[in-house]
Amino acid sequence: MSEAVSTPPEFKTPEQEQAAKGANTPDPYDMAIEDINPLNAHLFCDNRWQEVFERLRKEDPVHLNEIATAGRYWSLTKYEDIKAVDADWQRFSSSHGITLGFPPDSDAPVGFVAGSKPPFISQDPPSHDDQRKTVTGVVAPKNLVKMESLIRERTCNVLDGLPENETFDWVEKVSIELTTLMLATLFDFPLEDRAKLTRWSDITFAIPEPGGIVESQEQKRDEFIECIQYFGRLWAERRENPGDDLVSMLAHGDATKDMEPIEHLGNLLLLIVGGNDTTRNSMSGRVYALNKFPEQYDKLIANPEVIPKMVAEMIRWQTPLSYMRRTANVDCEVGGKQIRAGDQVLMWYVSGNRDEDVFENADDLDIERPNSRQHLSFGFGIHRCMGNRLAELQLRILWEEILVRFEKIEVQDEPELTFSSFVKGYTRLPVKVRRK
Repeated sequence: MSEAVSTPPEFKTPEQEQAAKGANTPDPYDMAIEDINPLNAHLFCDNRWQEVFERLRKEDPVHLNEIATAGRYWSLTKYEDIKAVDADWQRFSSSHGITLGFPPDSDAPVGFVAGSKPPFISQDPPSHDDQRKTVTGVVAPKNLVKMESLIRERTCNVLDGLPENETFDWVEKVSIELTTLMLATLFDFPLEDRAKLTRWSDITFAIPEPGGIVESQEQKRDEFIECIQYFGRLWAERRENPGDDLVSMLAHGDATKDMEPIEHLGNLLLLIVGGNDTTRNSMSGRVYALNKFPEQYDKLIANPEVIPKMVAEMIRWQTPLSYMRRTANVDCEVGGKQIRAGDQVLMWYVSGNRDEDVFENADDLDIERPNSRQHLSFGFGIHRCMGNRLAELQLRILWEEILVRFEKIEVQDEPELTFSSFVKGYTRLPVKVRRK
């Protein structure tokens, strides 16, 4: 197993290639339109992505790039184009991956670790539907009702333990802790080891770099193998003593029960990232956004009844996953551009959620925005996020409990952002709280 490598050192991923261009990316309005490539992770880490997509939406909303490691790929930046492609799985397949990958004719390896299967989000019907159905019961409405009191109890405990008049990292103390506790519950994962879930989530889409989350592809491989081995032990336990958790569902589901532990890695990482990165970064993003738009914070304090609407608006404004990829099955047209069969198509949710044709003053946070629930962050069609209601529940409860405890949460400095063009998140957010 130690020789099973997902992406060996001689291969550079498309995101690594663009990141290697460095932080000195010129102003997008000083560039020729054909030279703009939104995949550069520095744009997101340095919070300089807005003008890139603004120009593309205005001048080239279906934008072609071609690089050595990925071949041809299109960036969709307008809301309606993104929504149409996301809902059309017959013409635009997920089965080649959801992030920008190697060209179809490349001999570069695929998968996280040799022997692992792609997660169901990277599959088309019928296998997608069968595997997704296996685990959706964990977030069924009746189970969410059961979980609400536990989520509230844990939220209260975390908030009550925060220091007052002392700067601390909101990402570490609140966002990571709450989402990891929830993940551990969904997997029935030992709470004392729950930090492993956060770690596996963080490395899944991390770009190897010196001093980064991971420094090499070999390190990623070794940590994924640890994940397989840990869940393999849980697998064996749940085969004999099943519960209502995700591991038990996968171990006994008709579409997944005959898979070996290594084959489940893709689905496990999908469920870990889906339950961790997205909610966690929305929790952090909301604190930052309310400080960035203080009039909205005052409006929230004066009228807590807007919390449910604010939840949707915050998910729109943050957009915790910047894009999803599809691959064209046939020659077709999108936005007047001719897409070839085999071309990769990136649906930039982060741009569609800022489309002024759909969202007025789209760059602003408006906690009473009338159409905030029309955001793209959860996707559309068969791949719409299965945990969207759980994420909204966690975010709603968090702010209900914040408002009864604190006068304000005050950001002390600009946040440190994730070095990725896929996961749009926060690695550090220094804050102080003022209790009532």
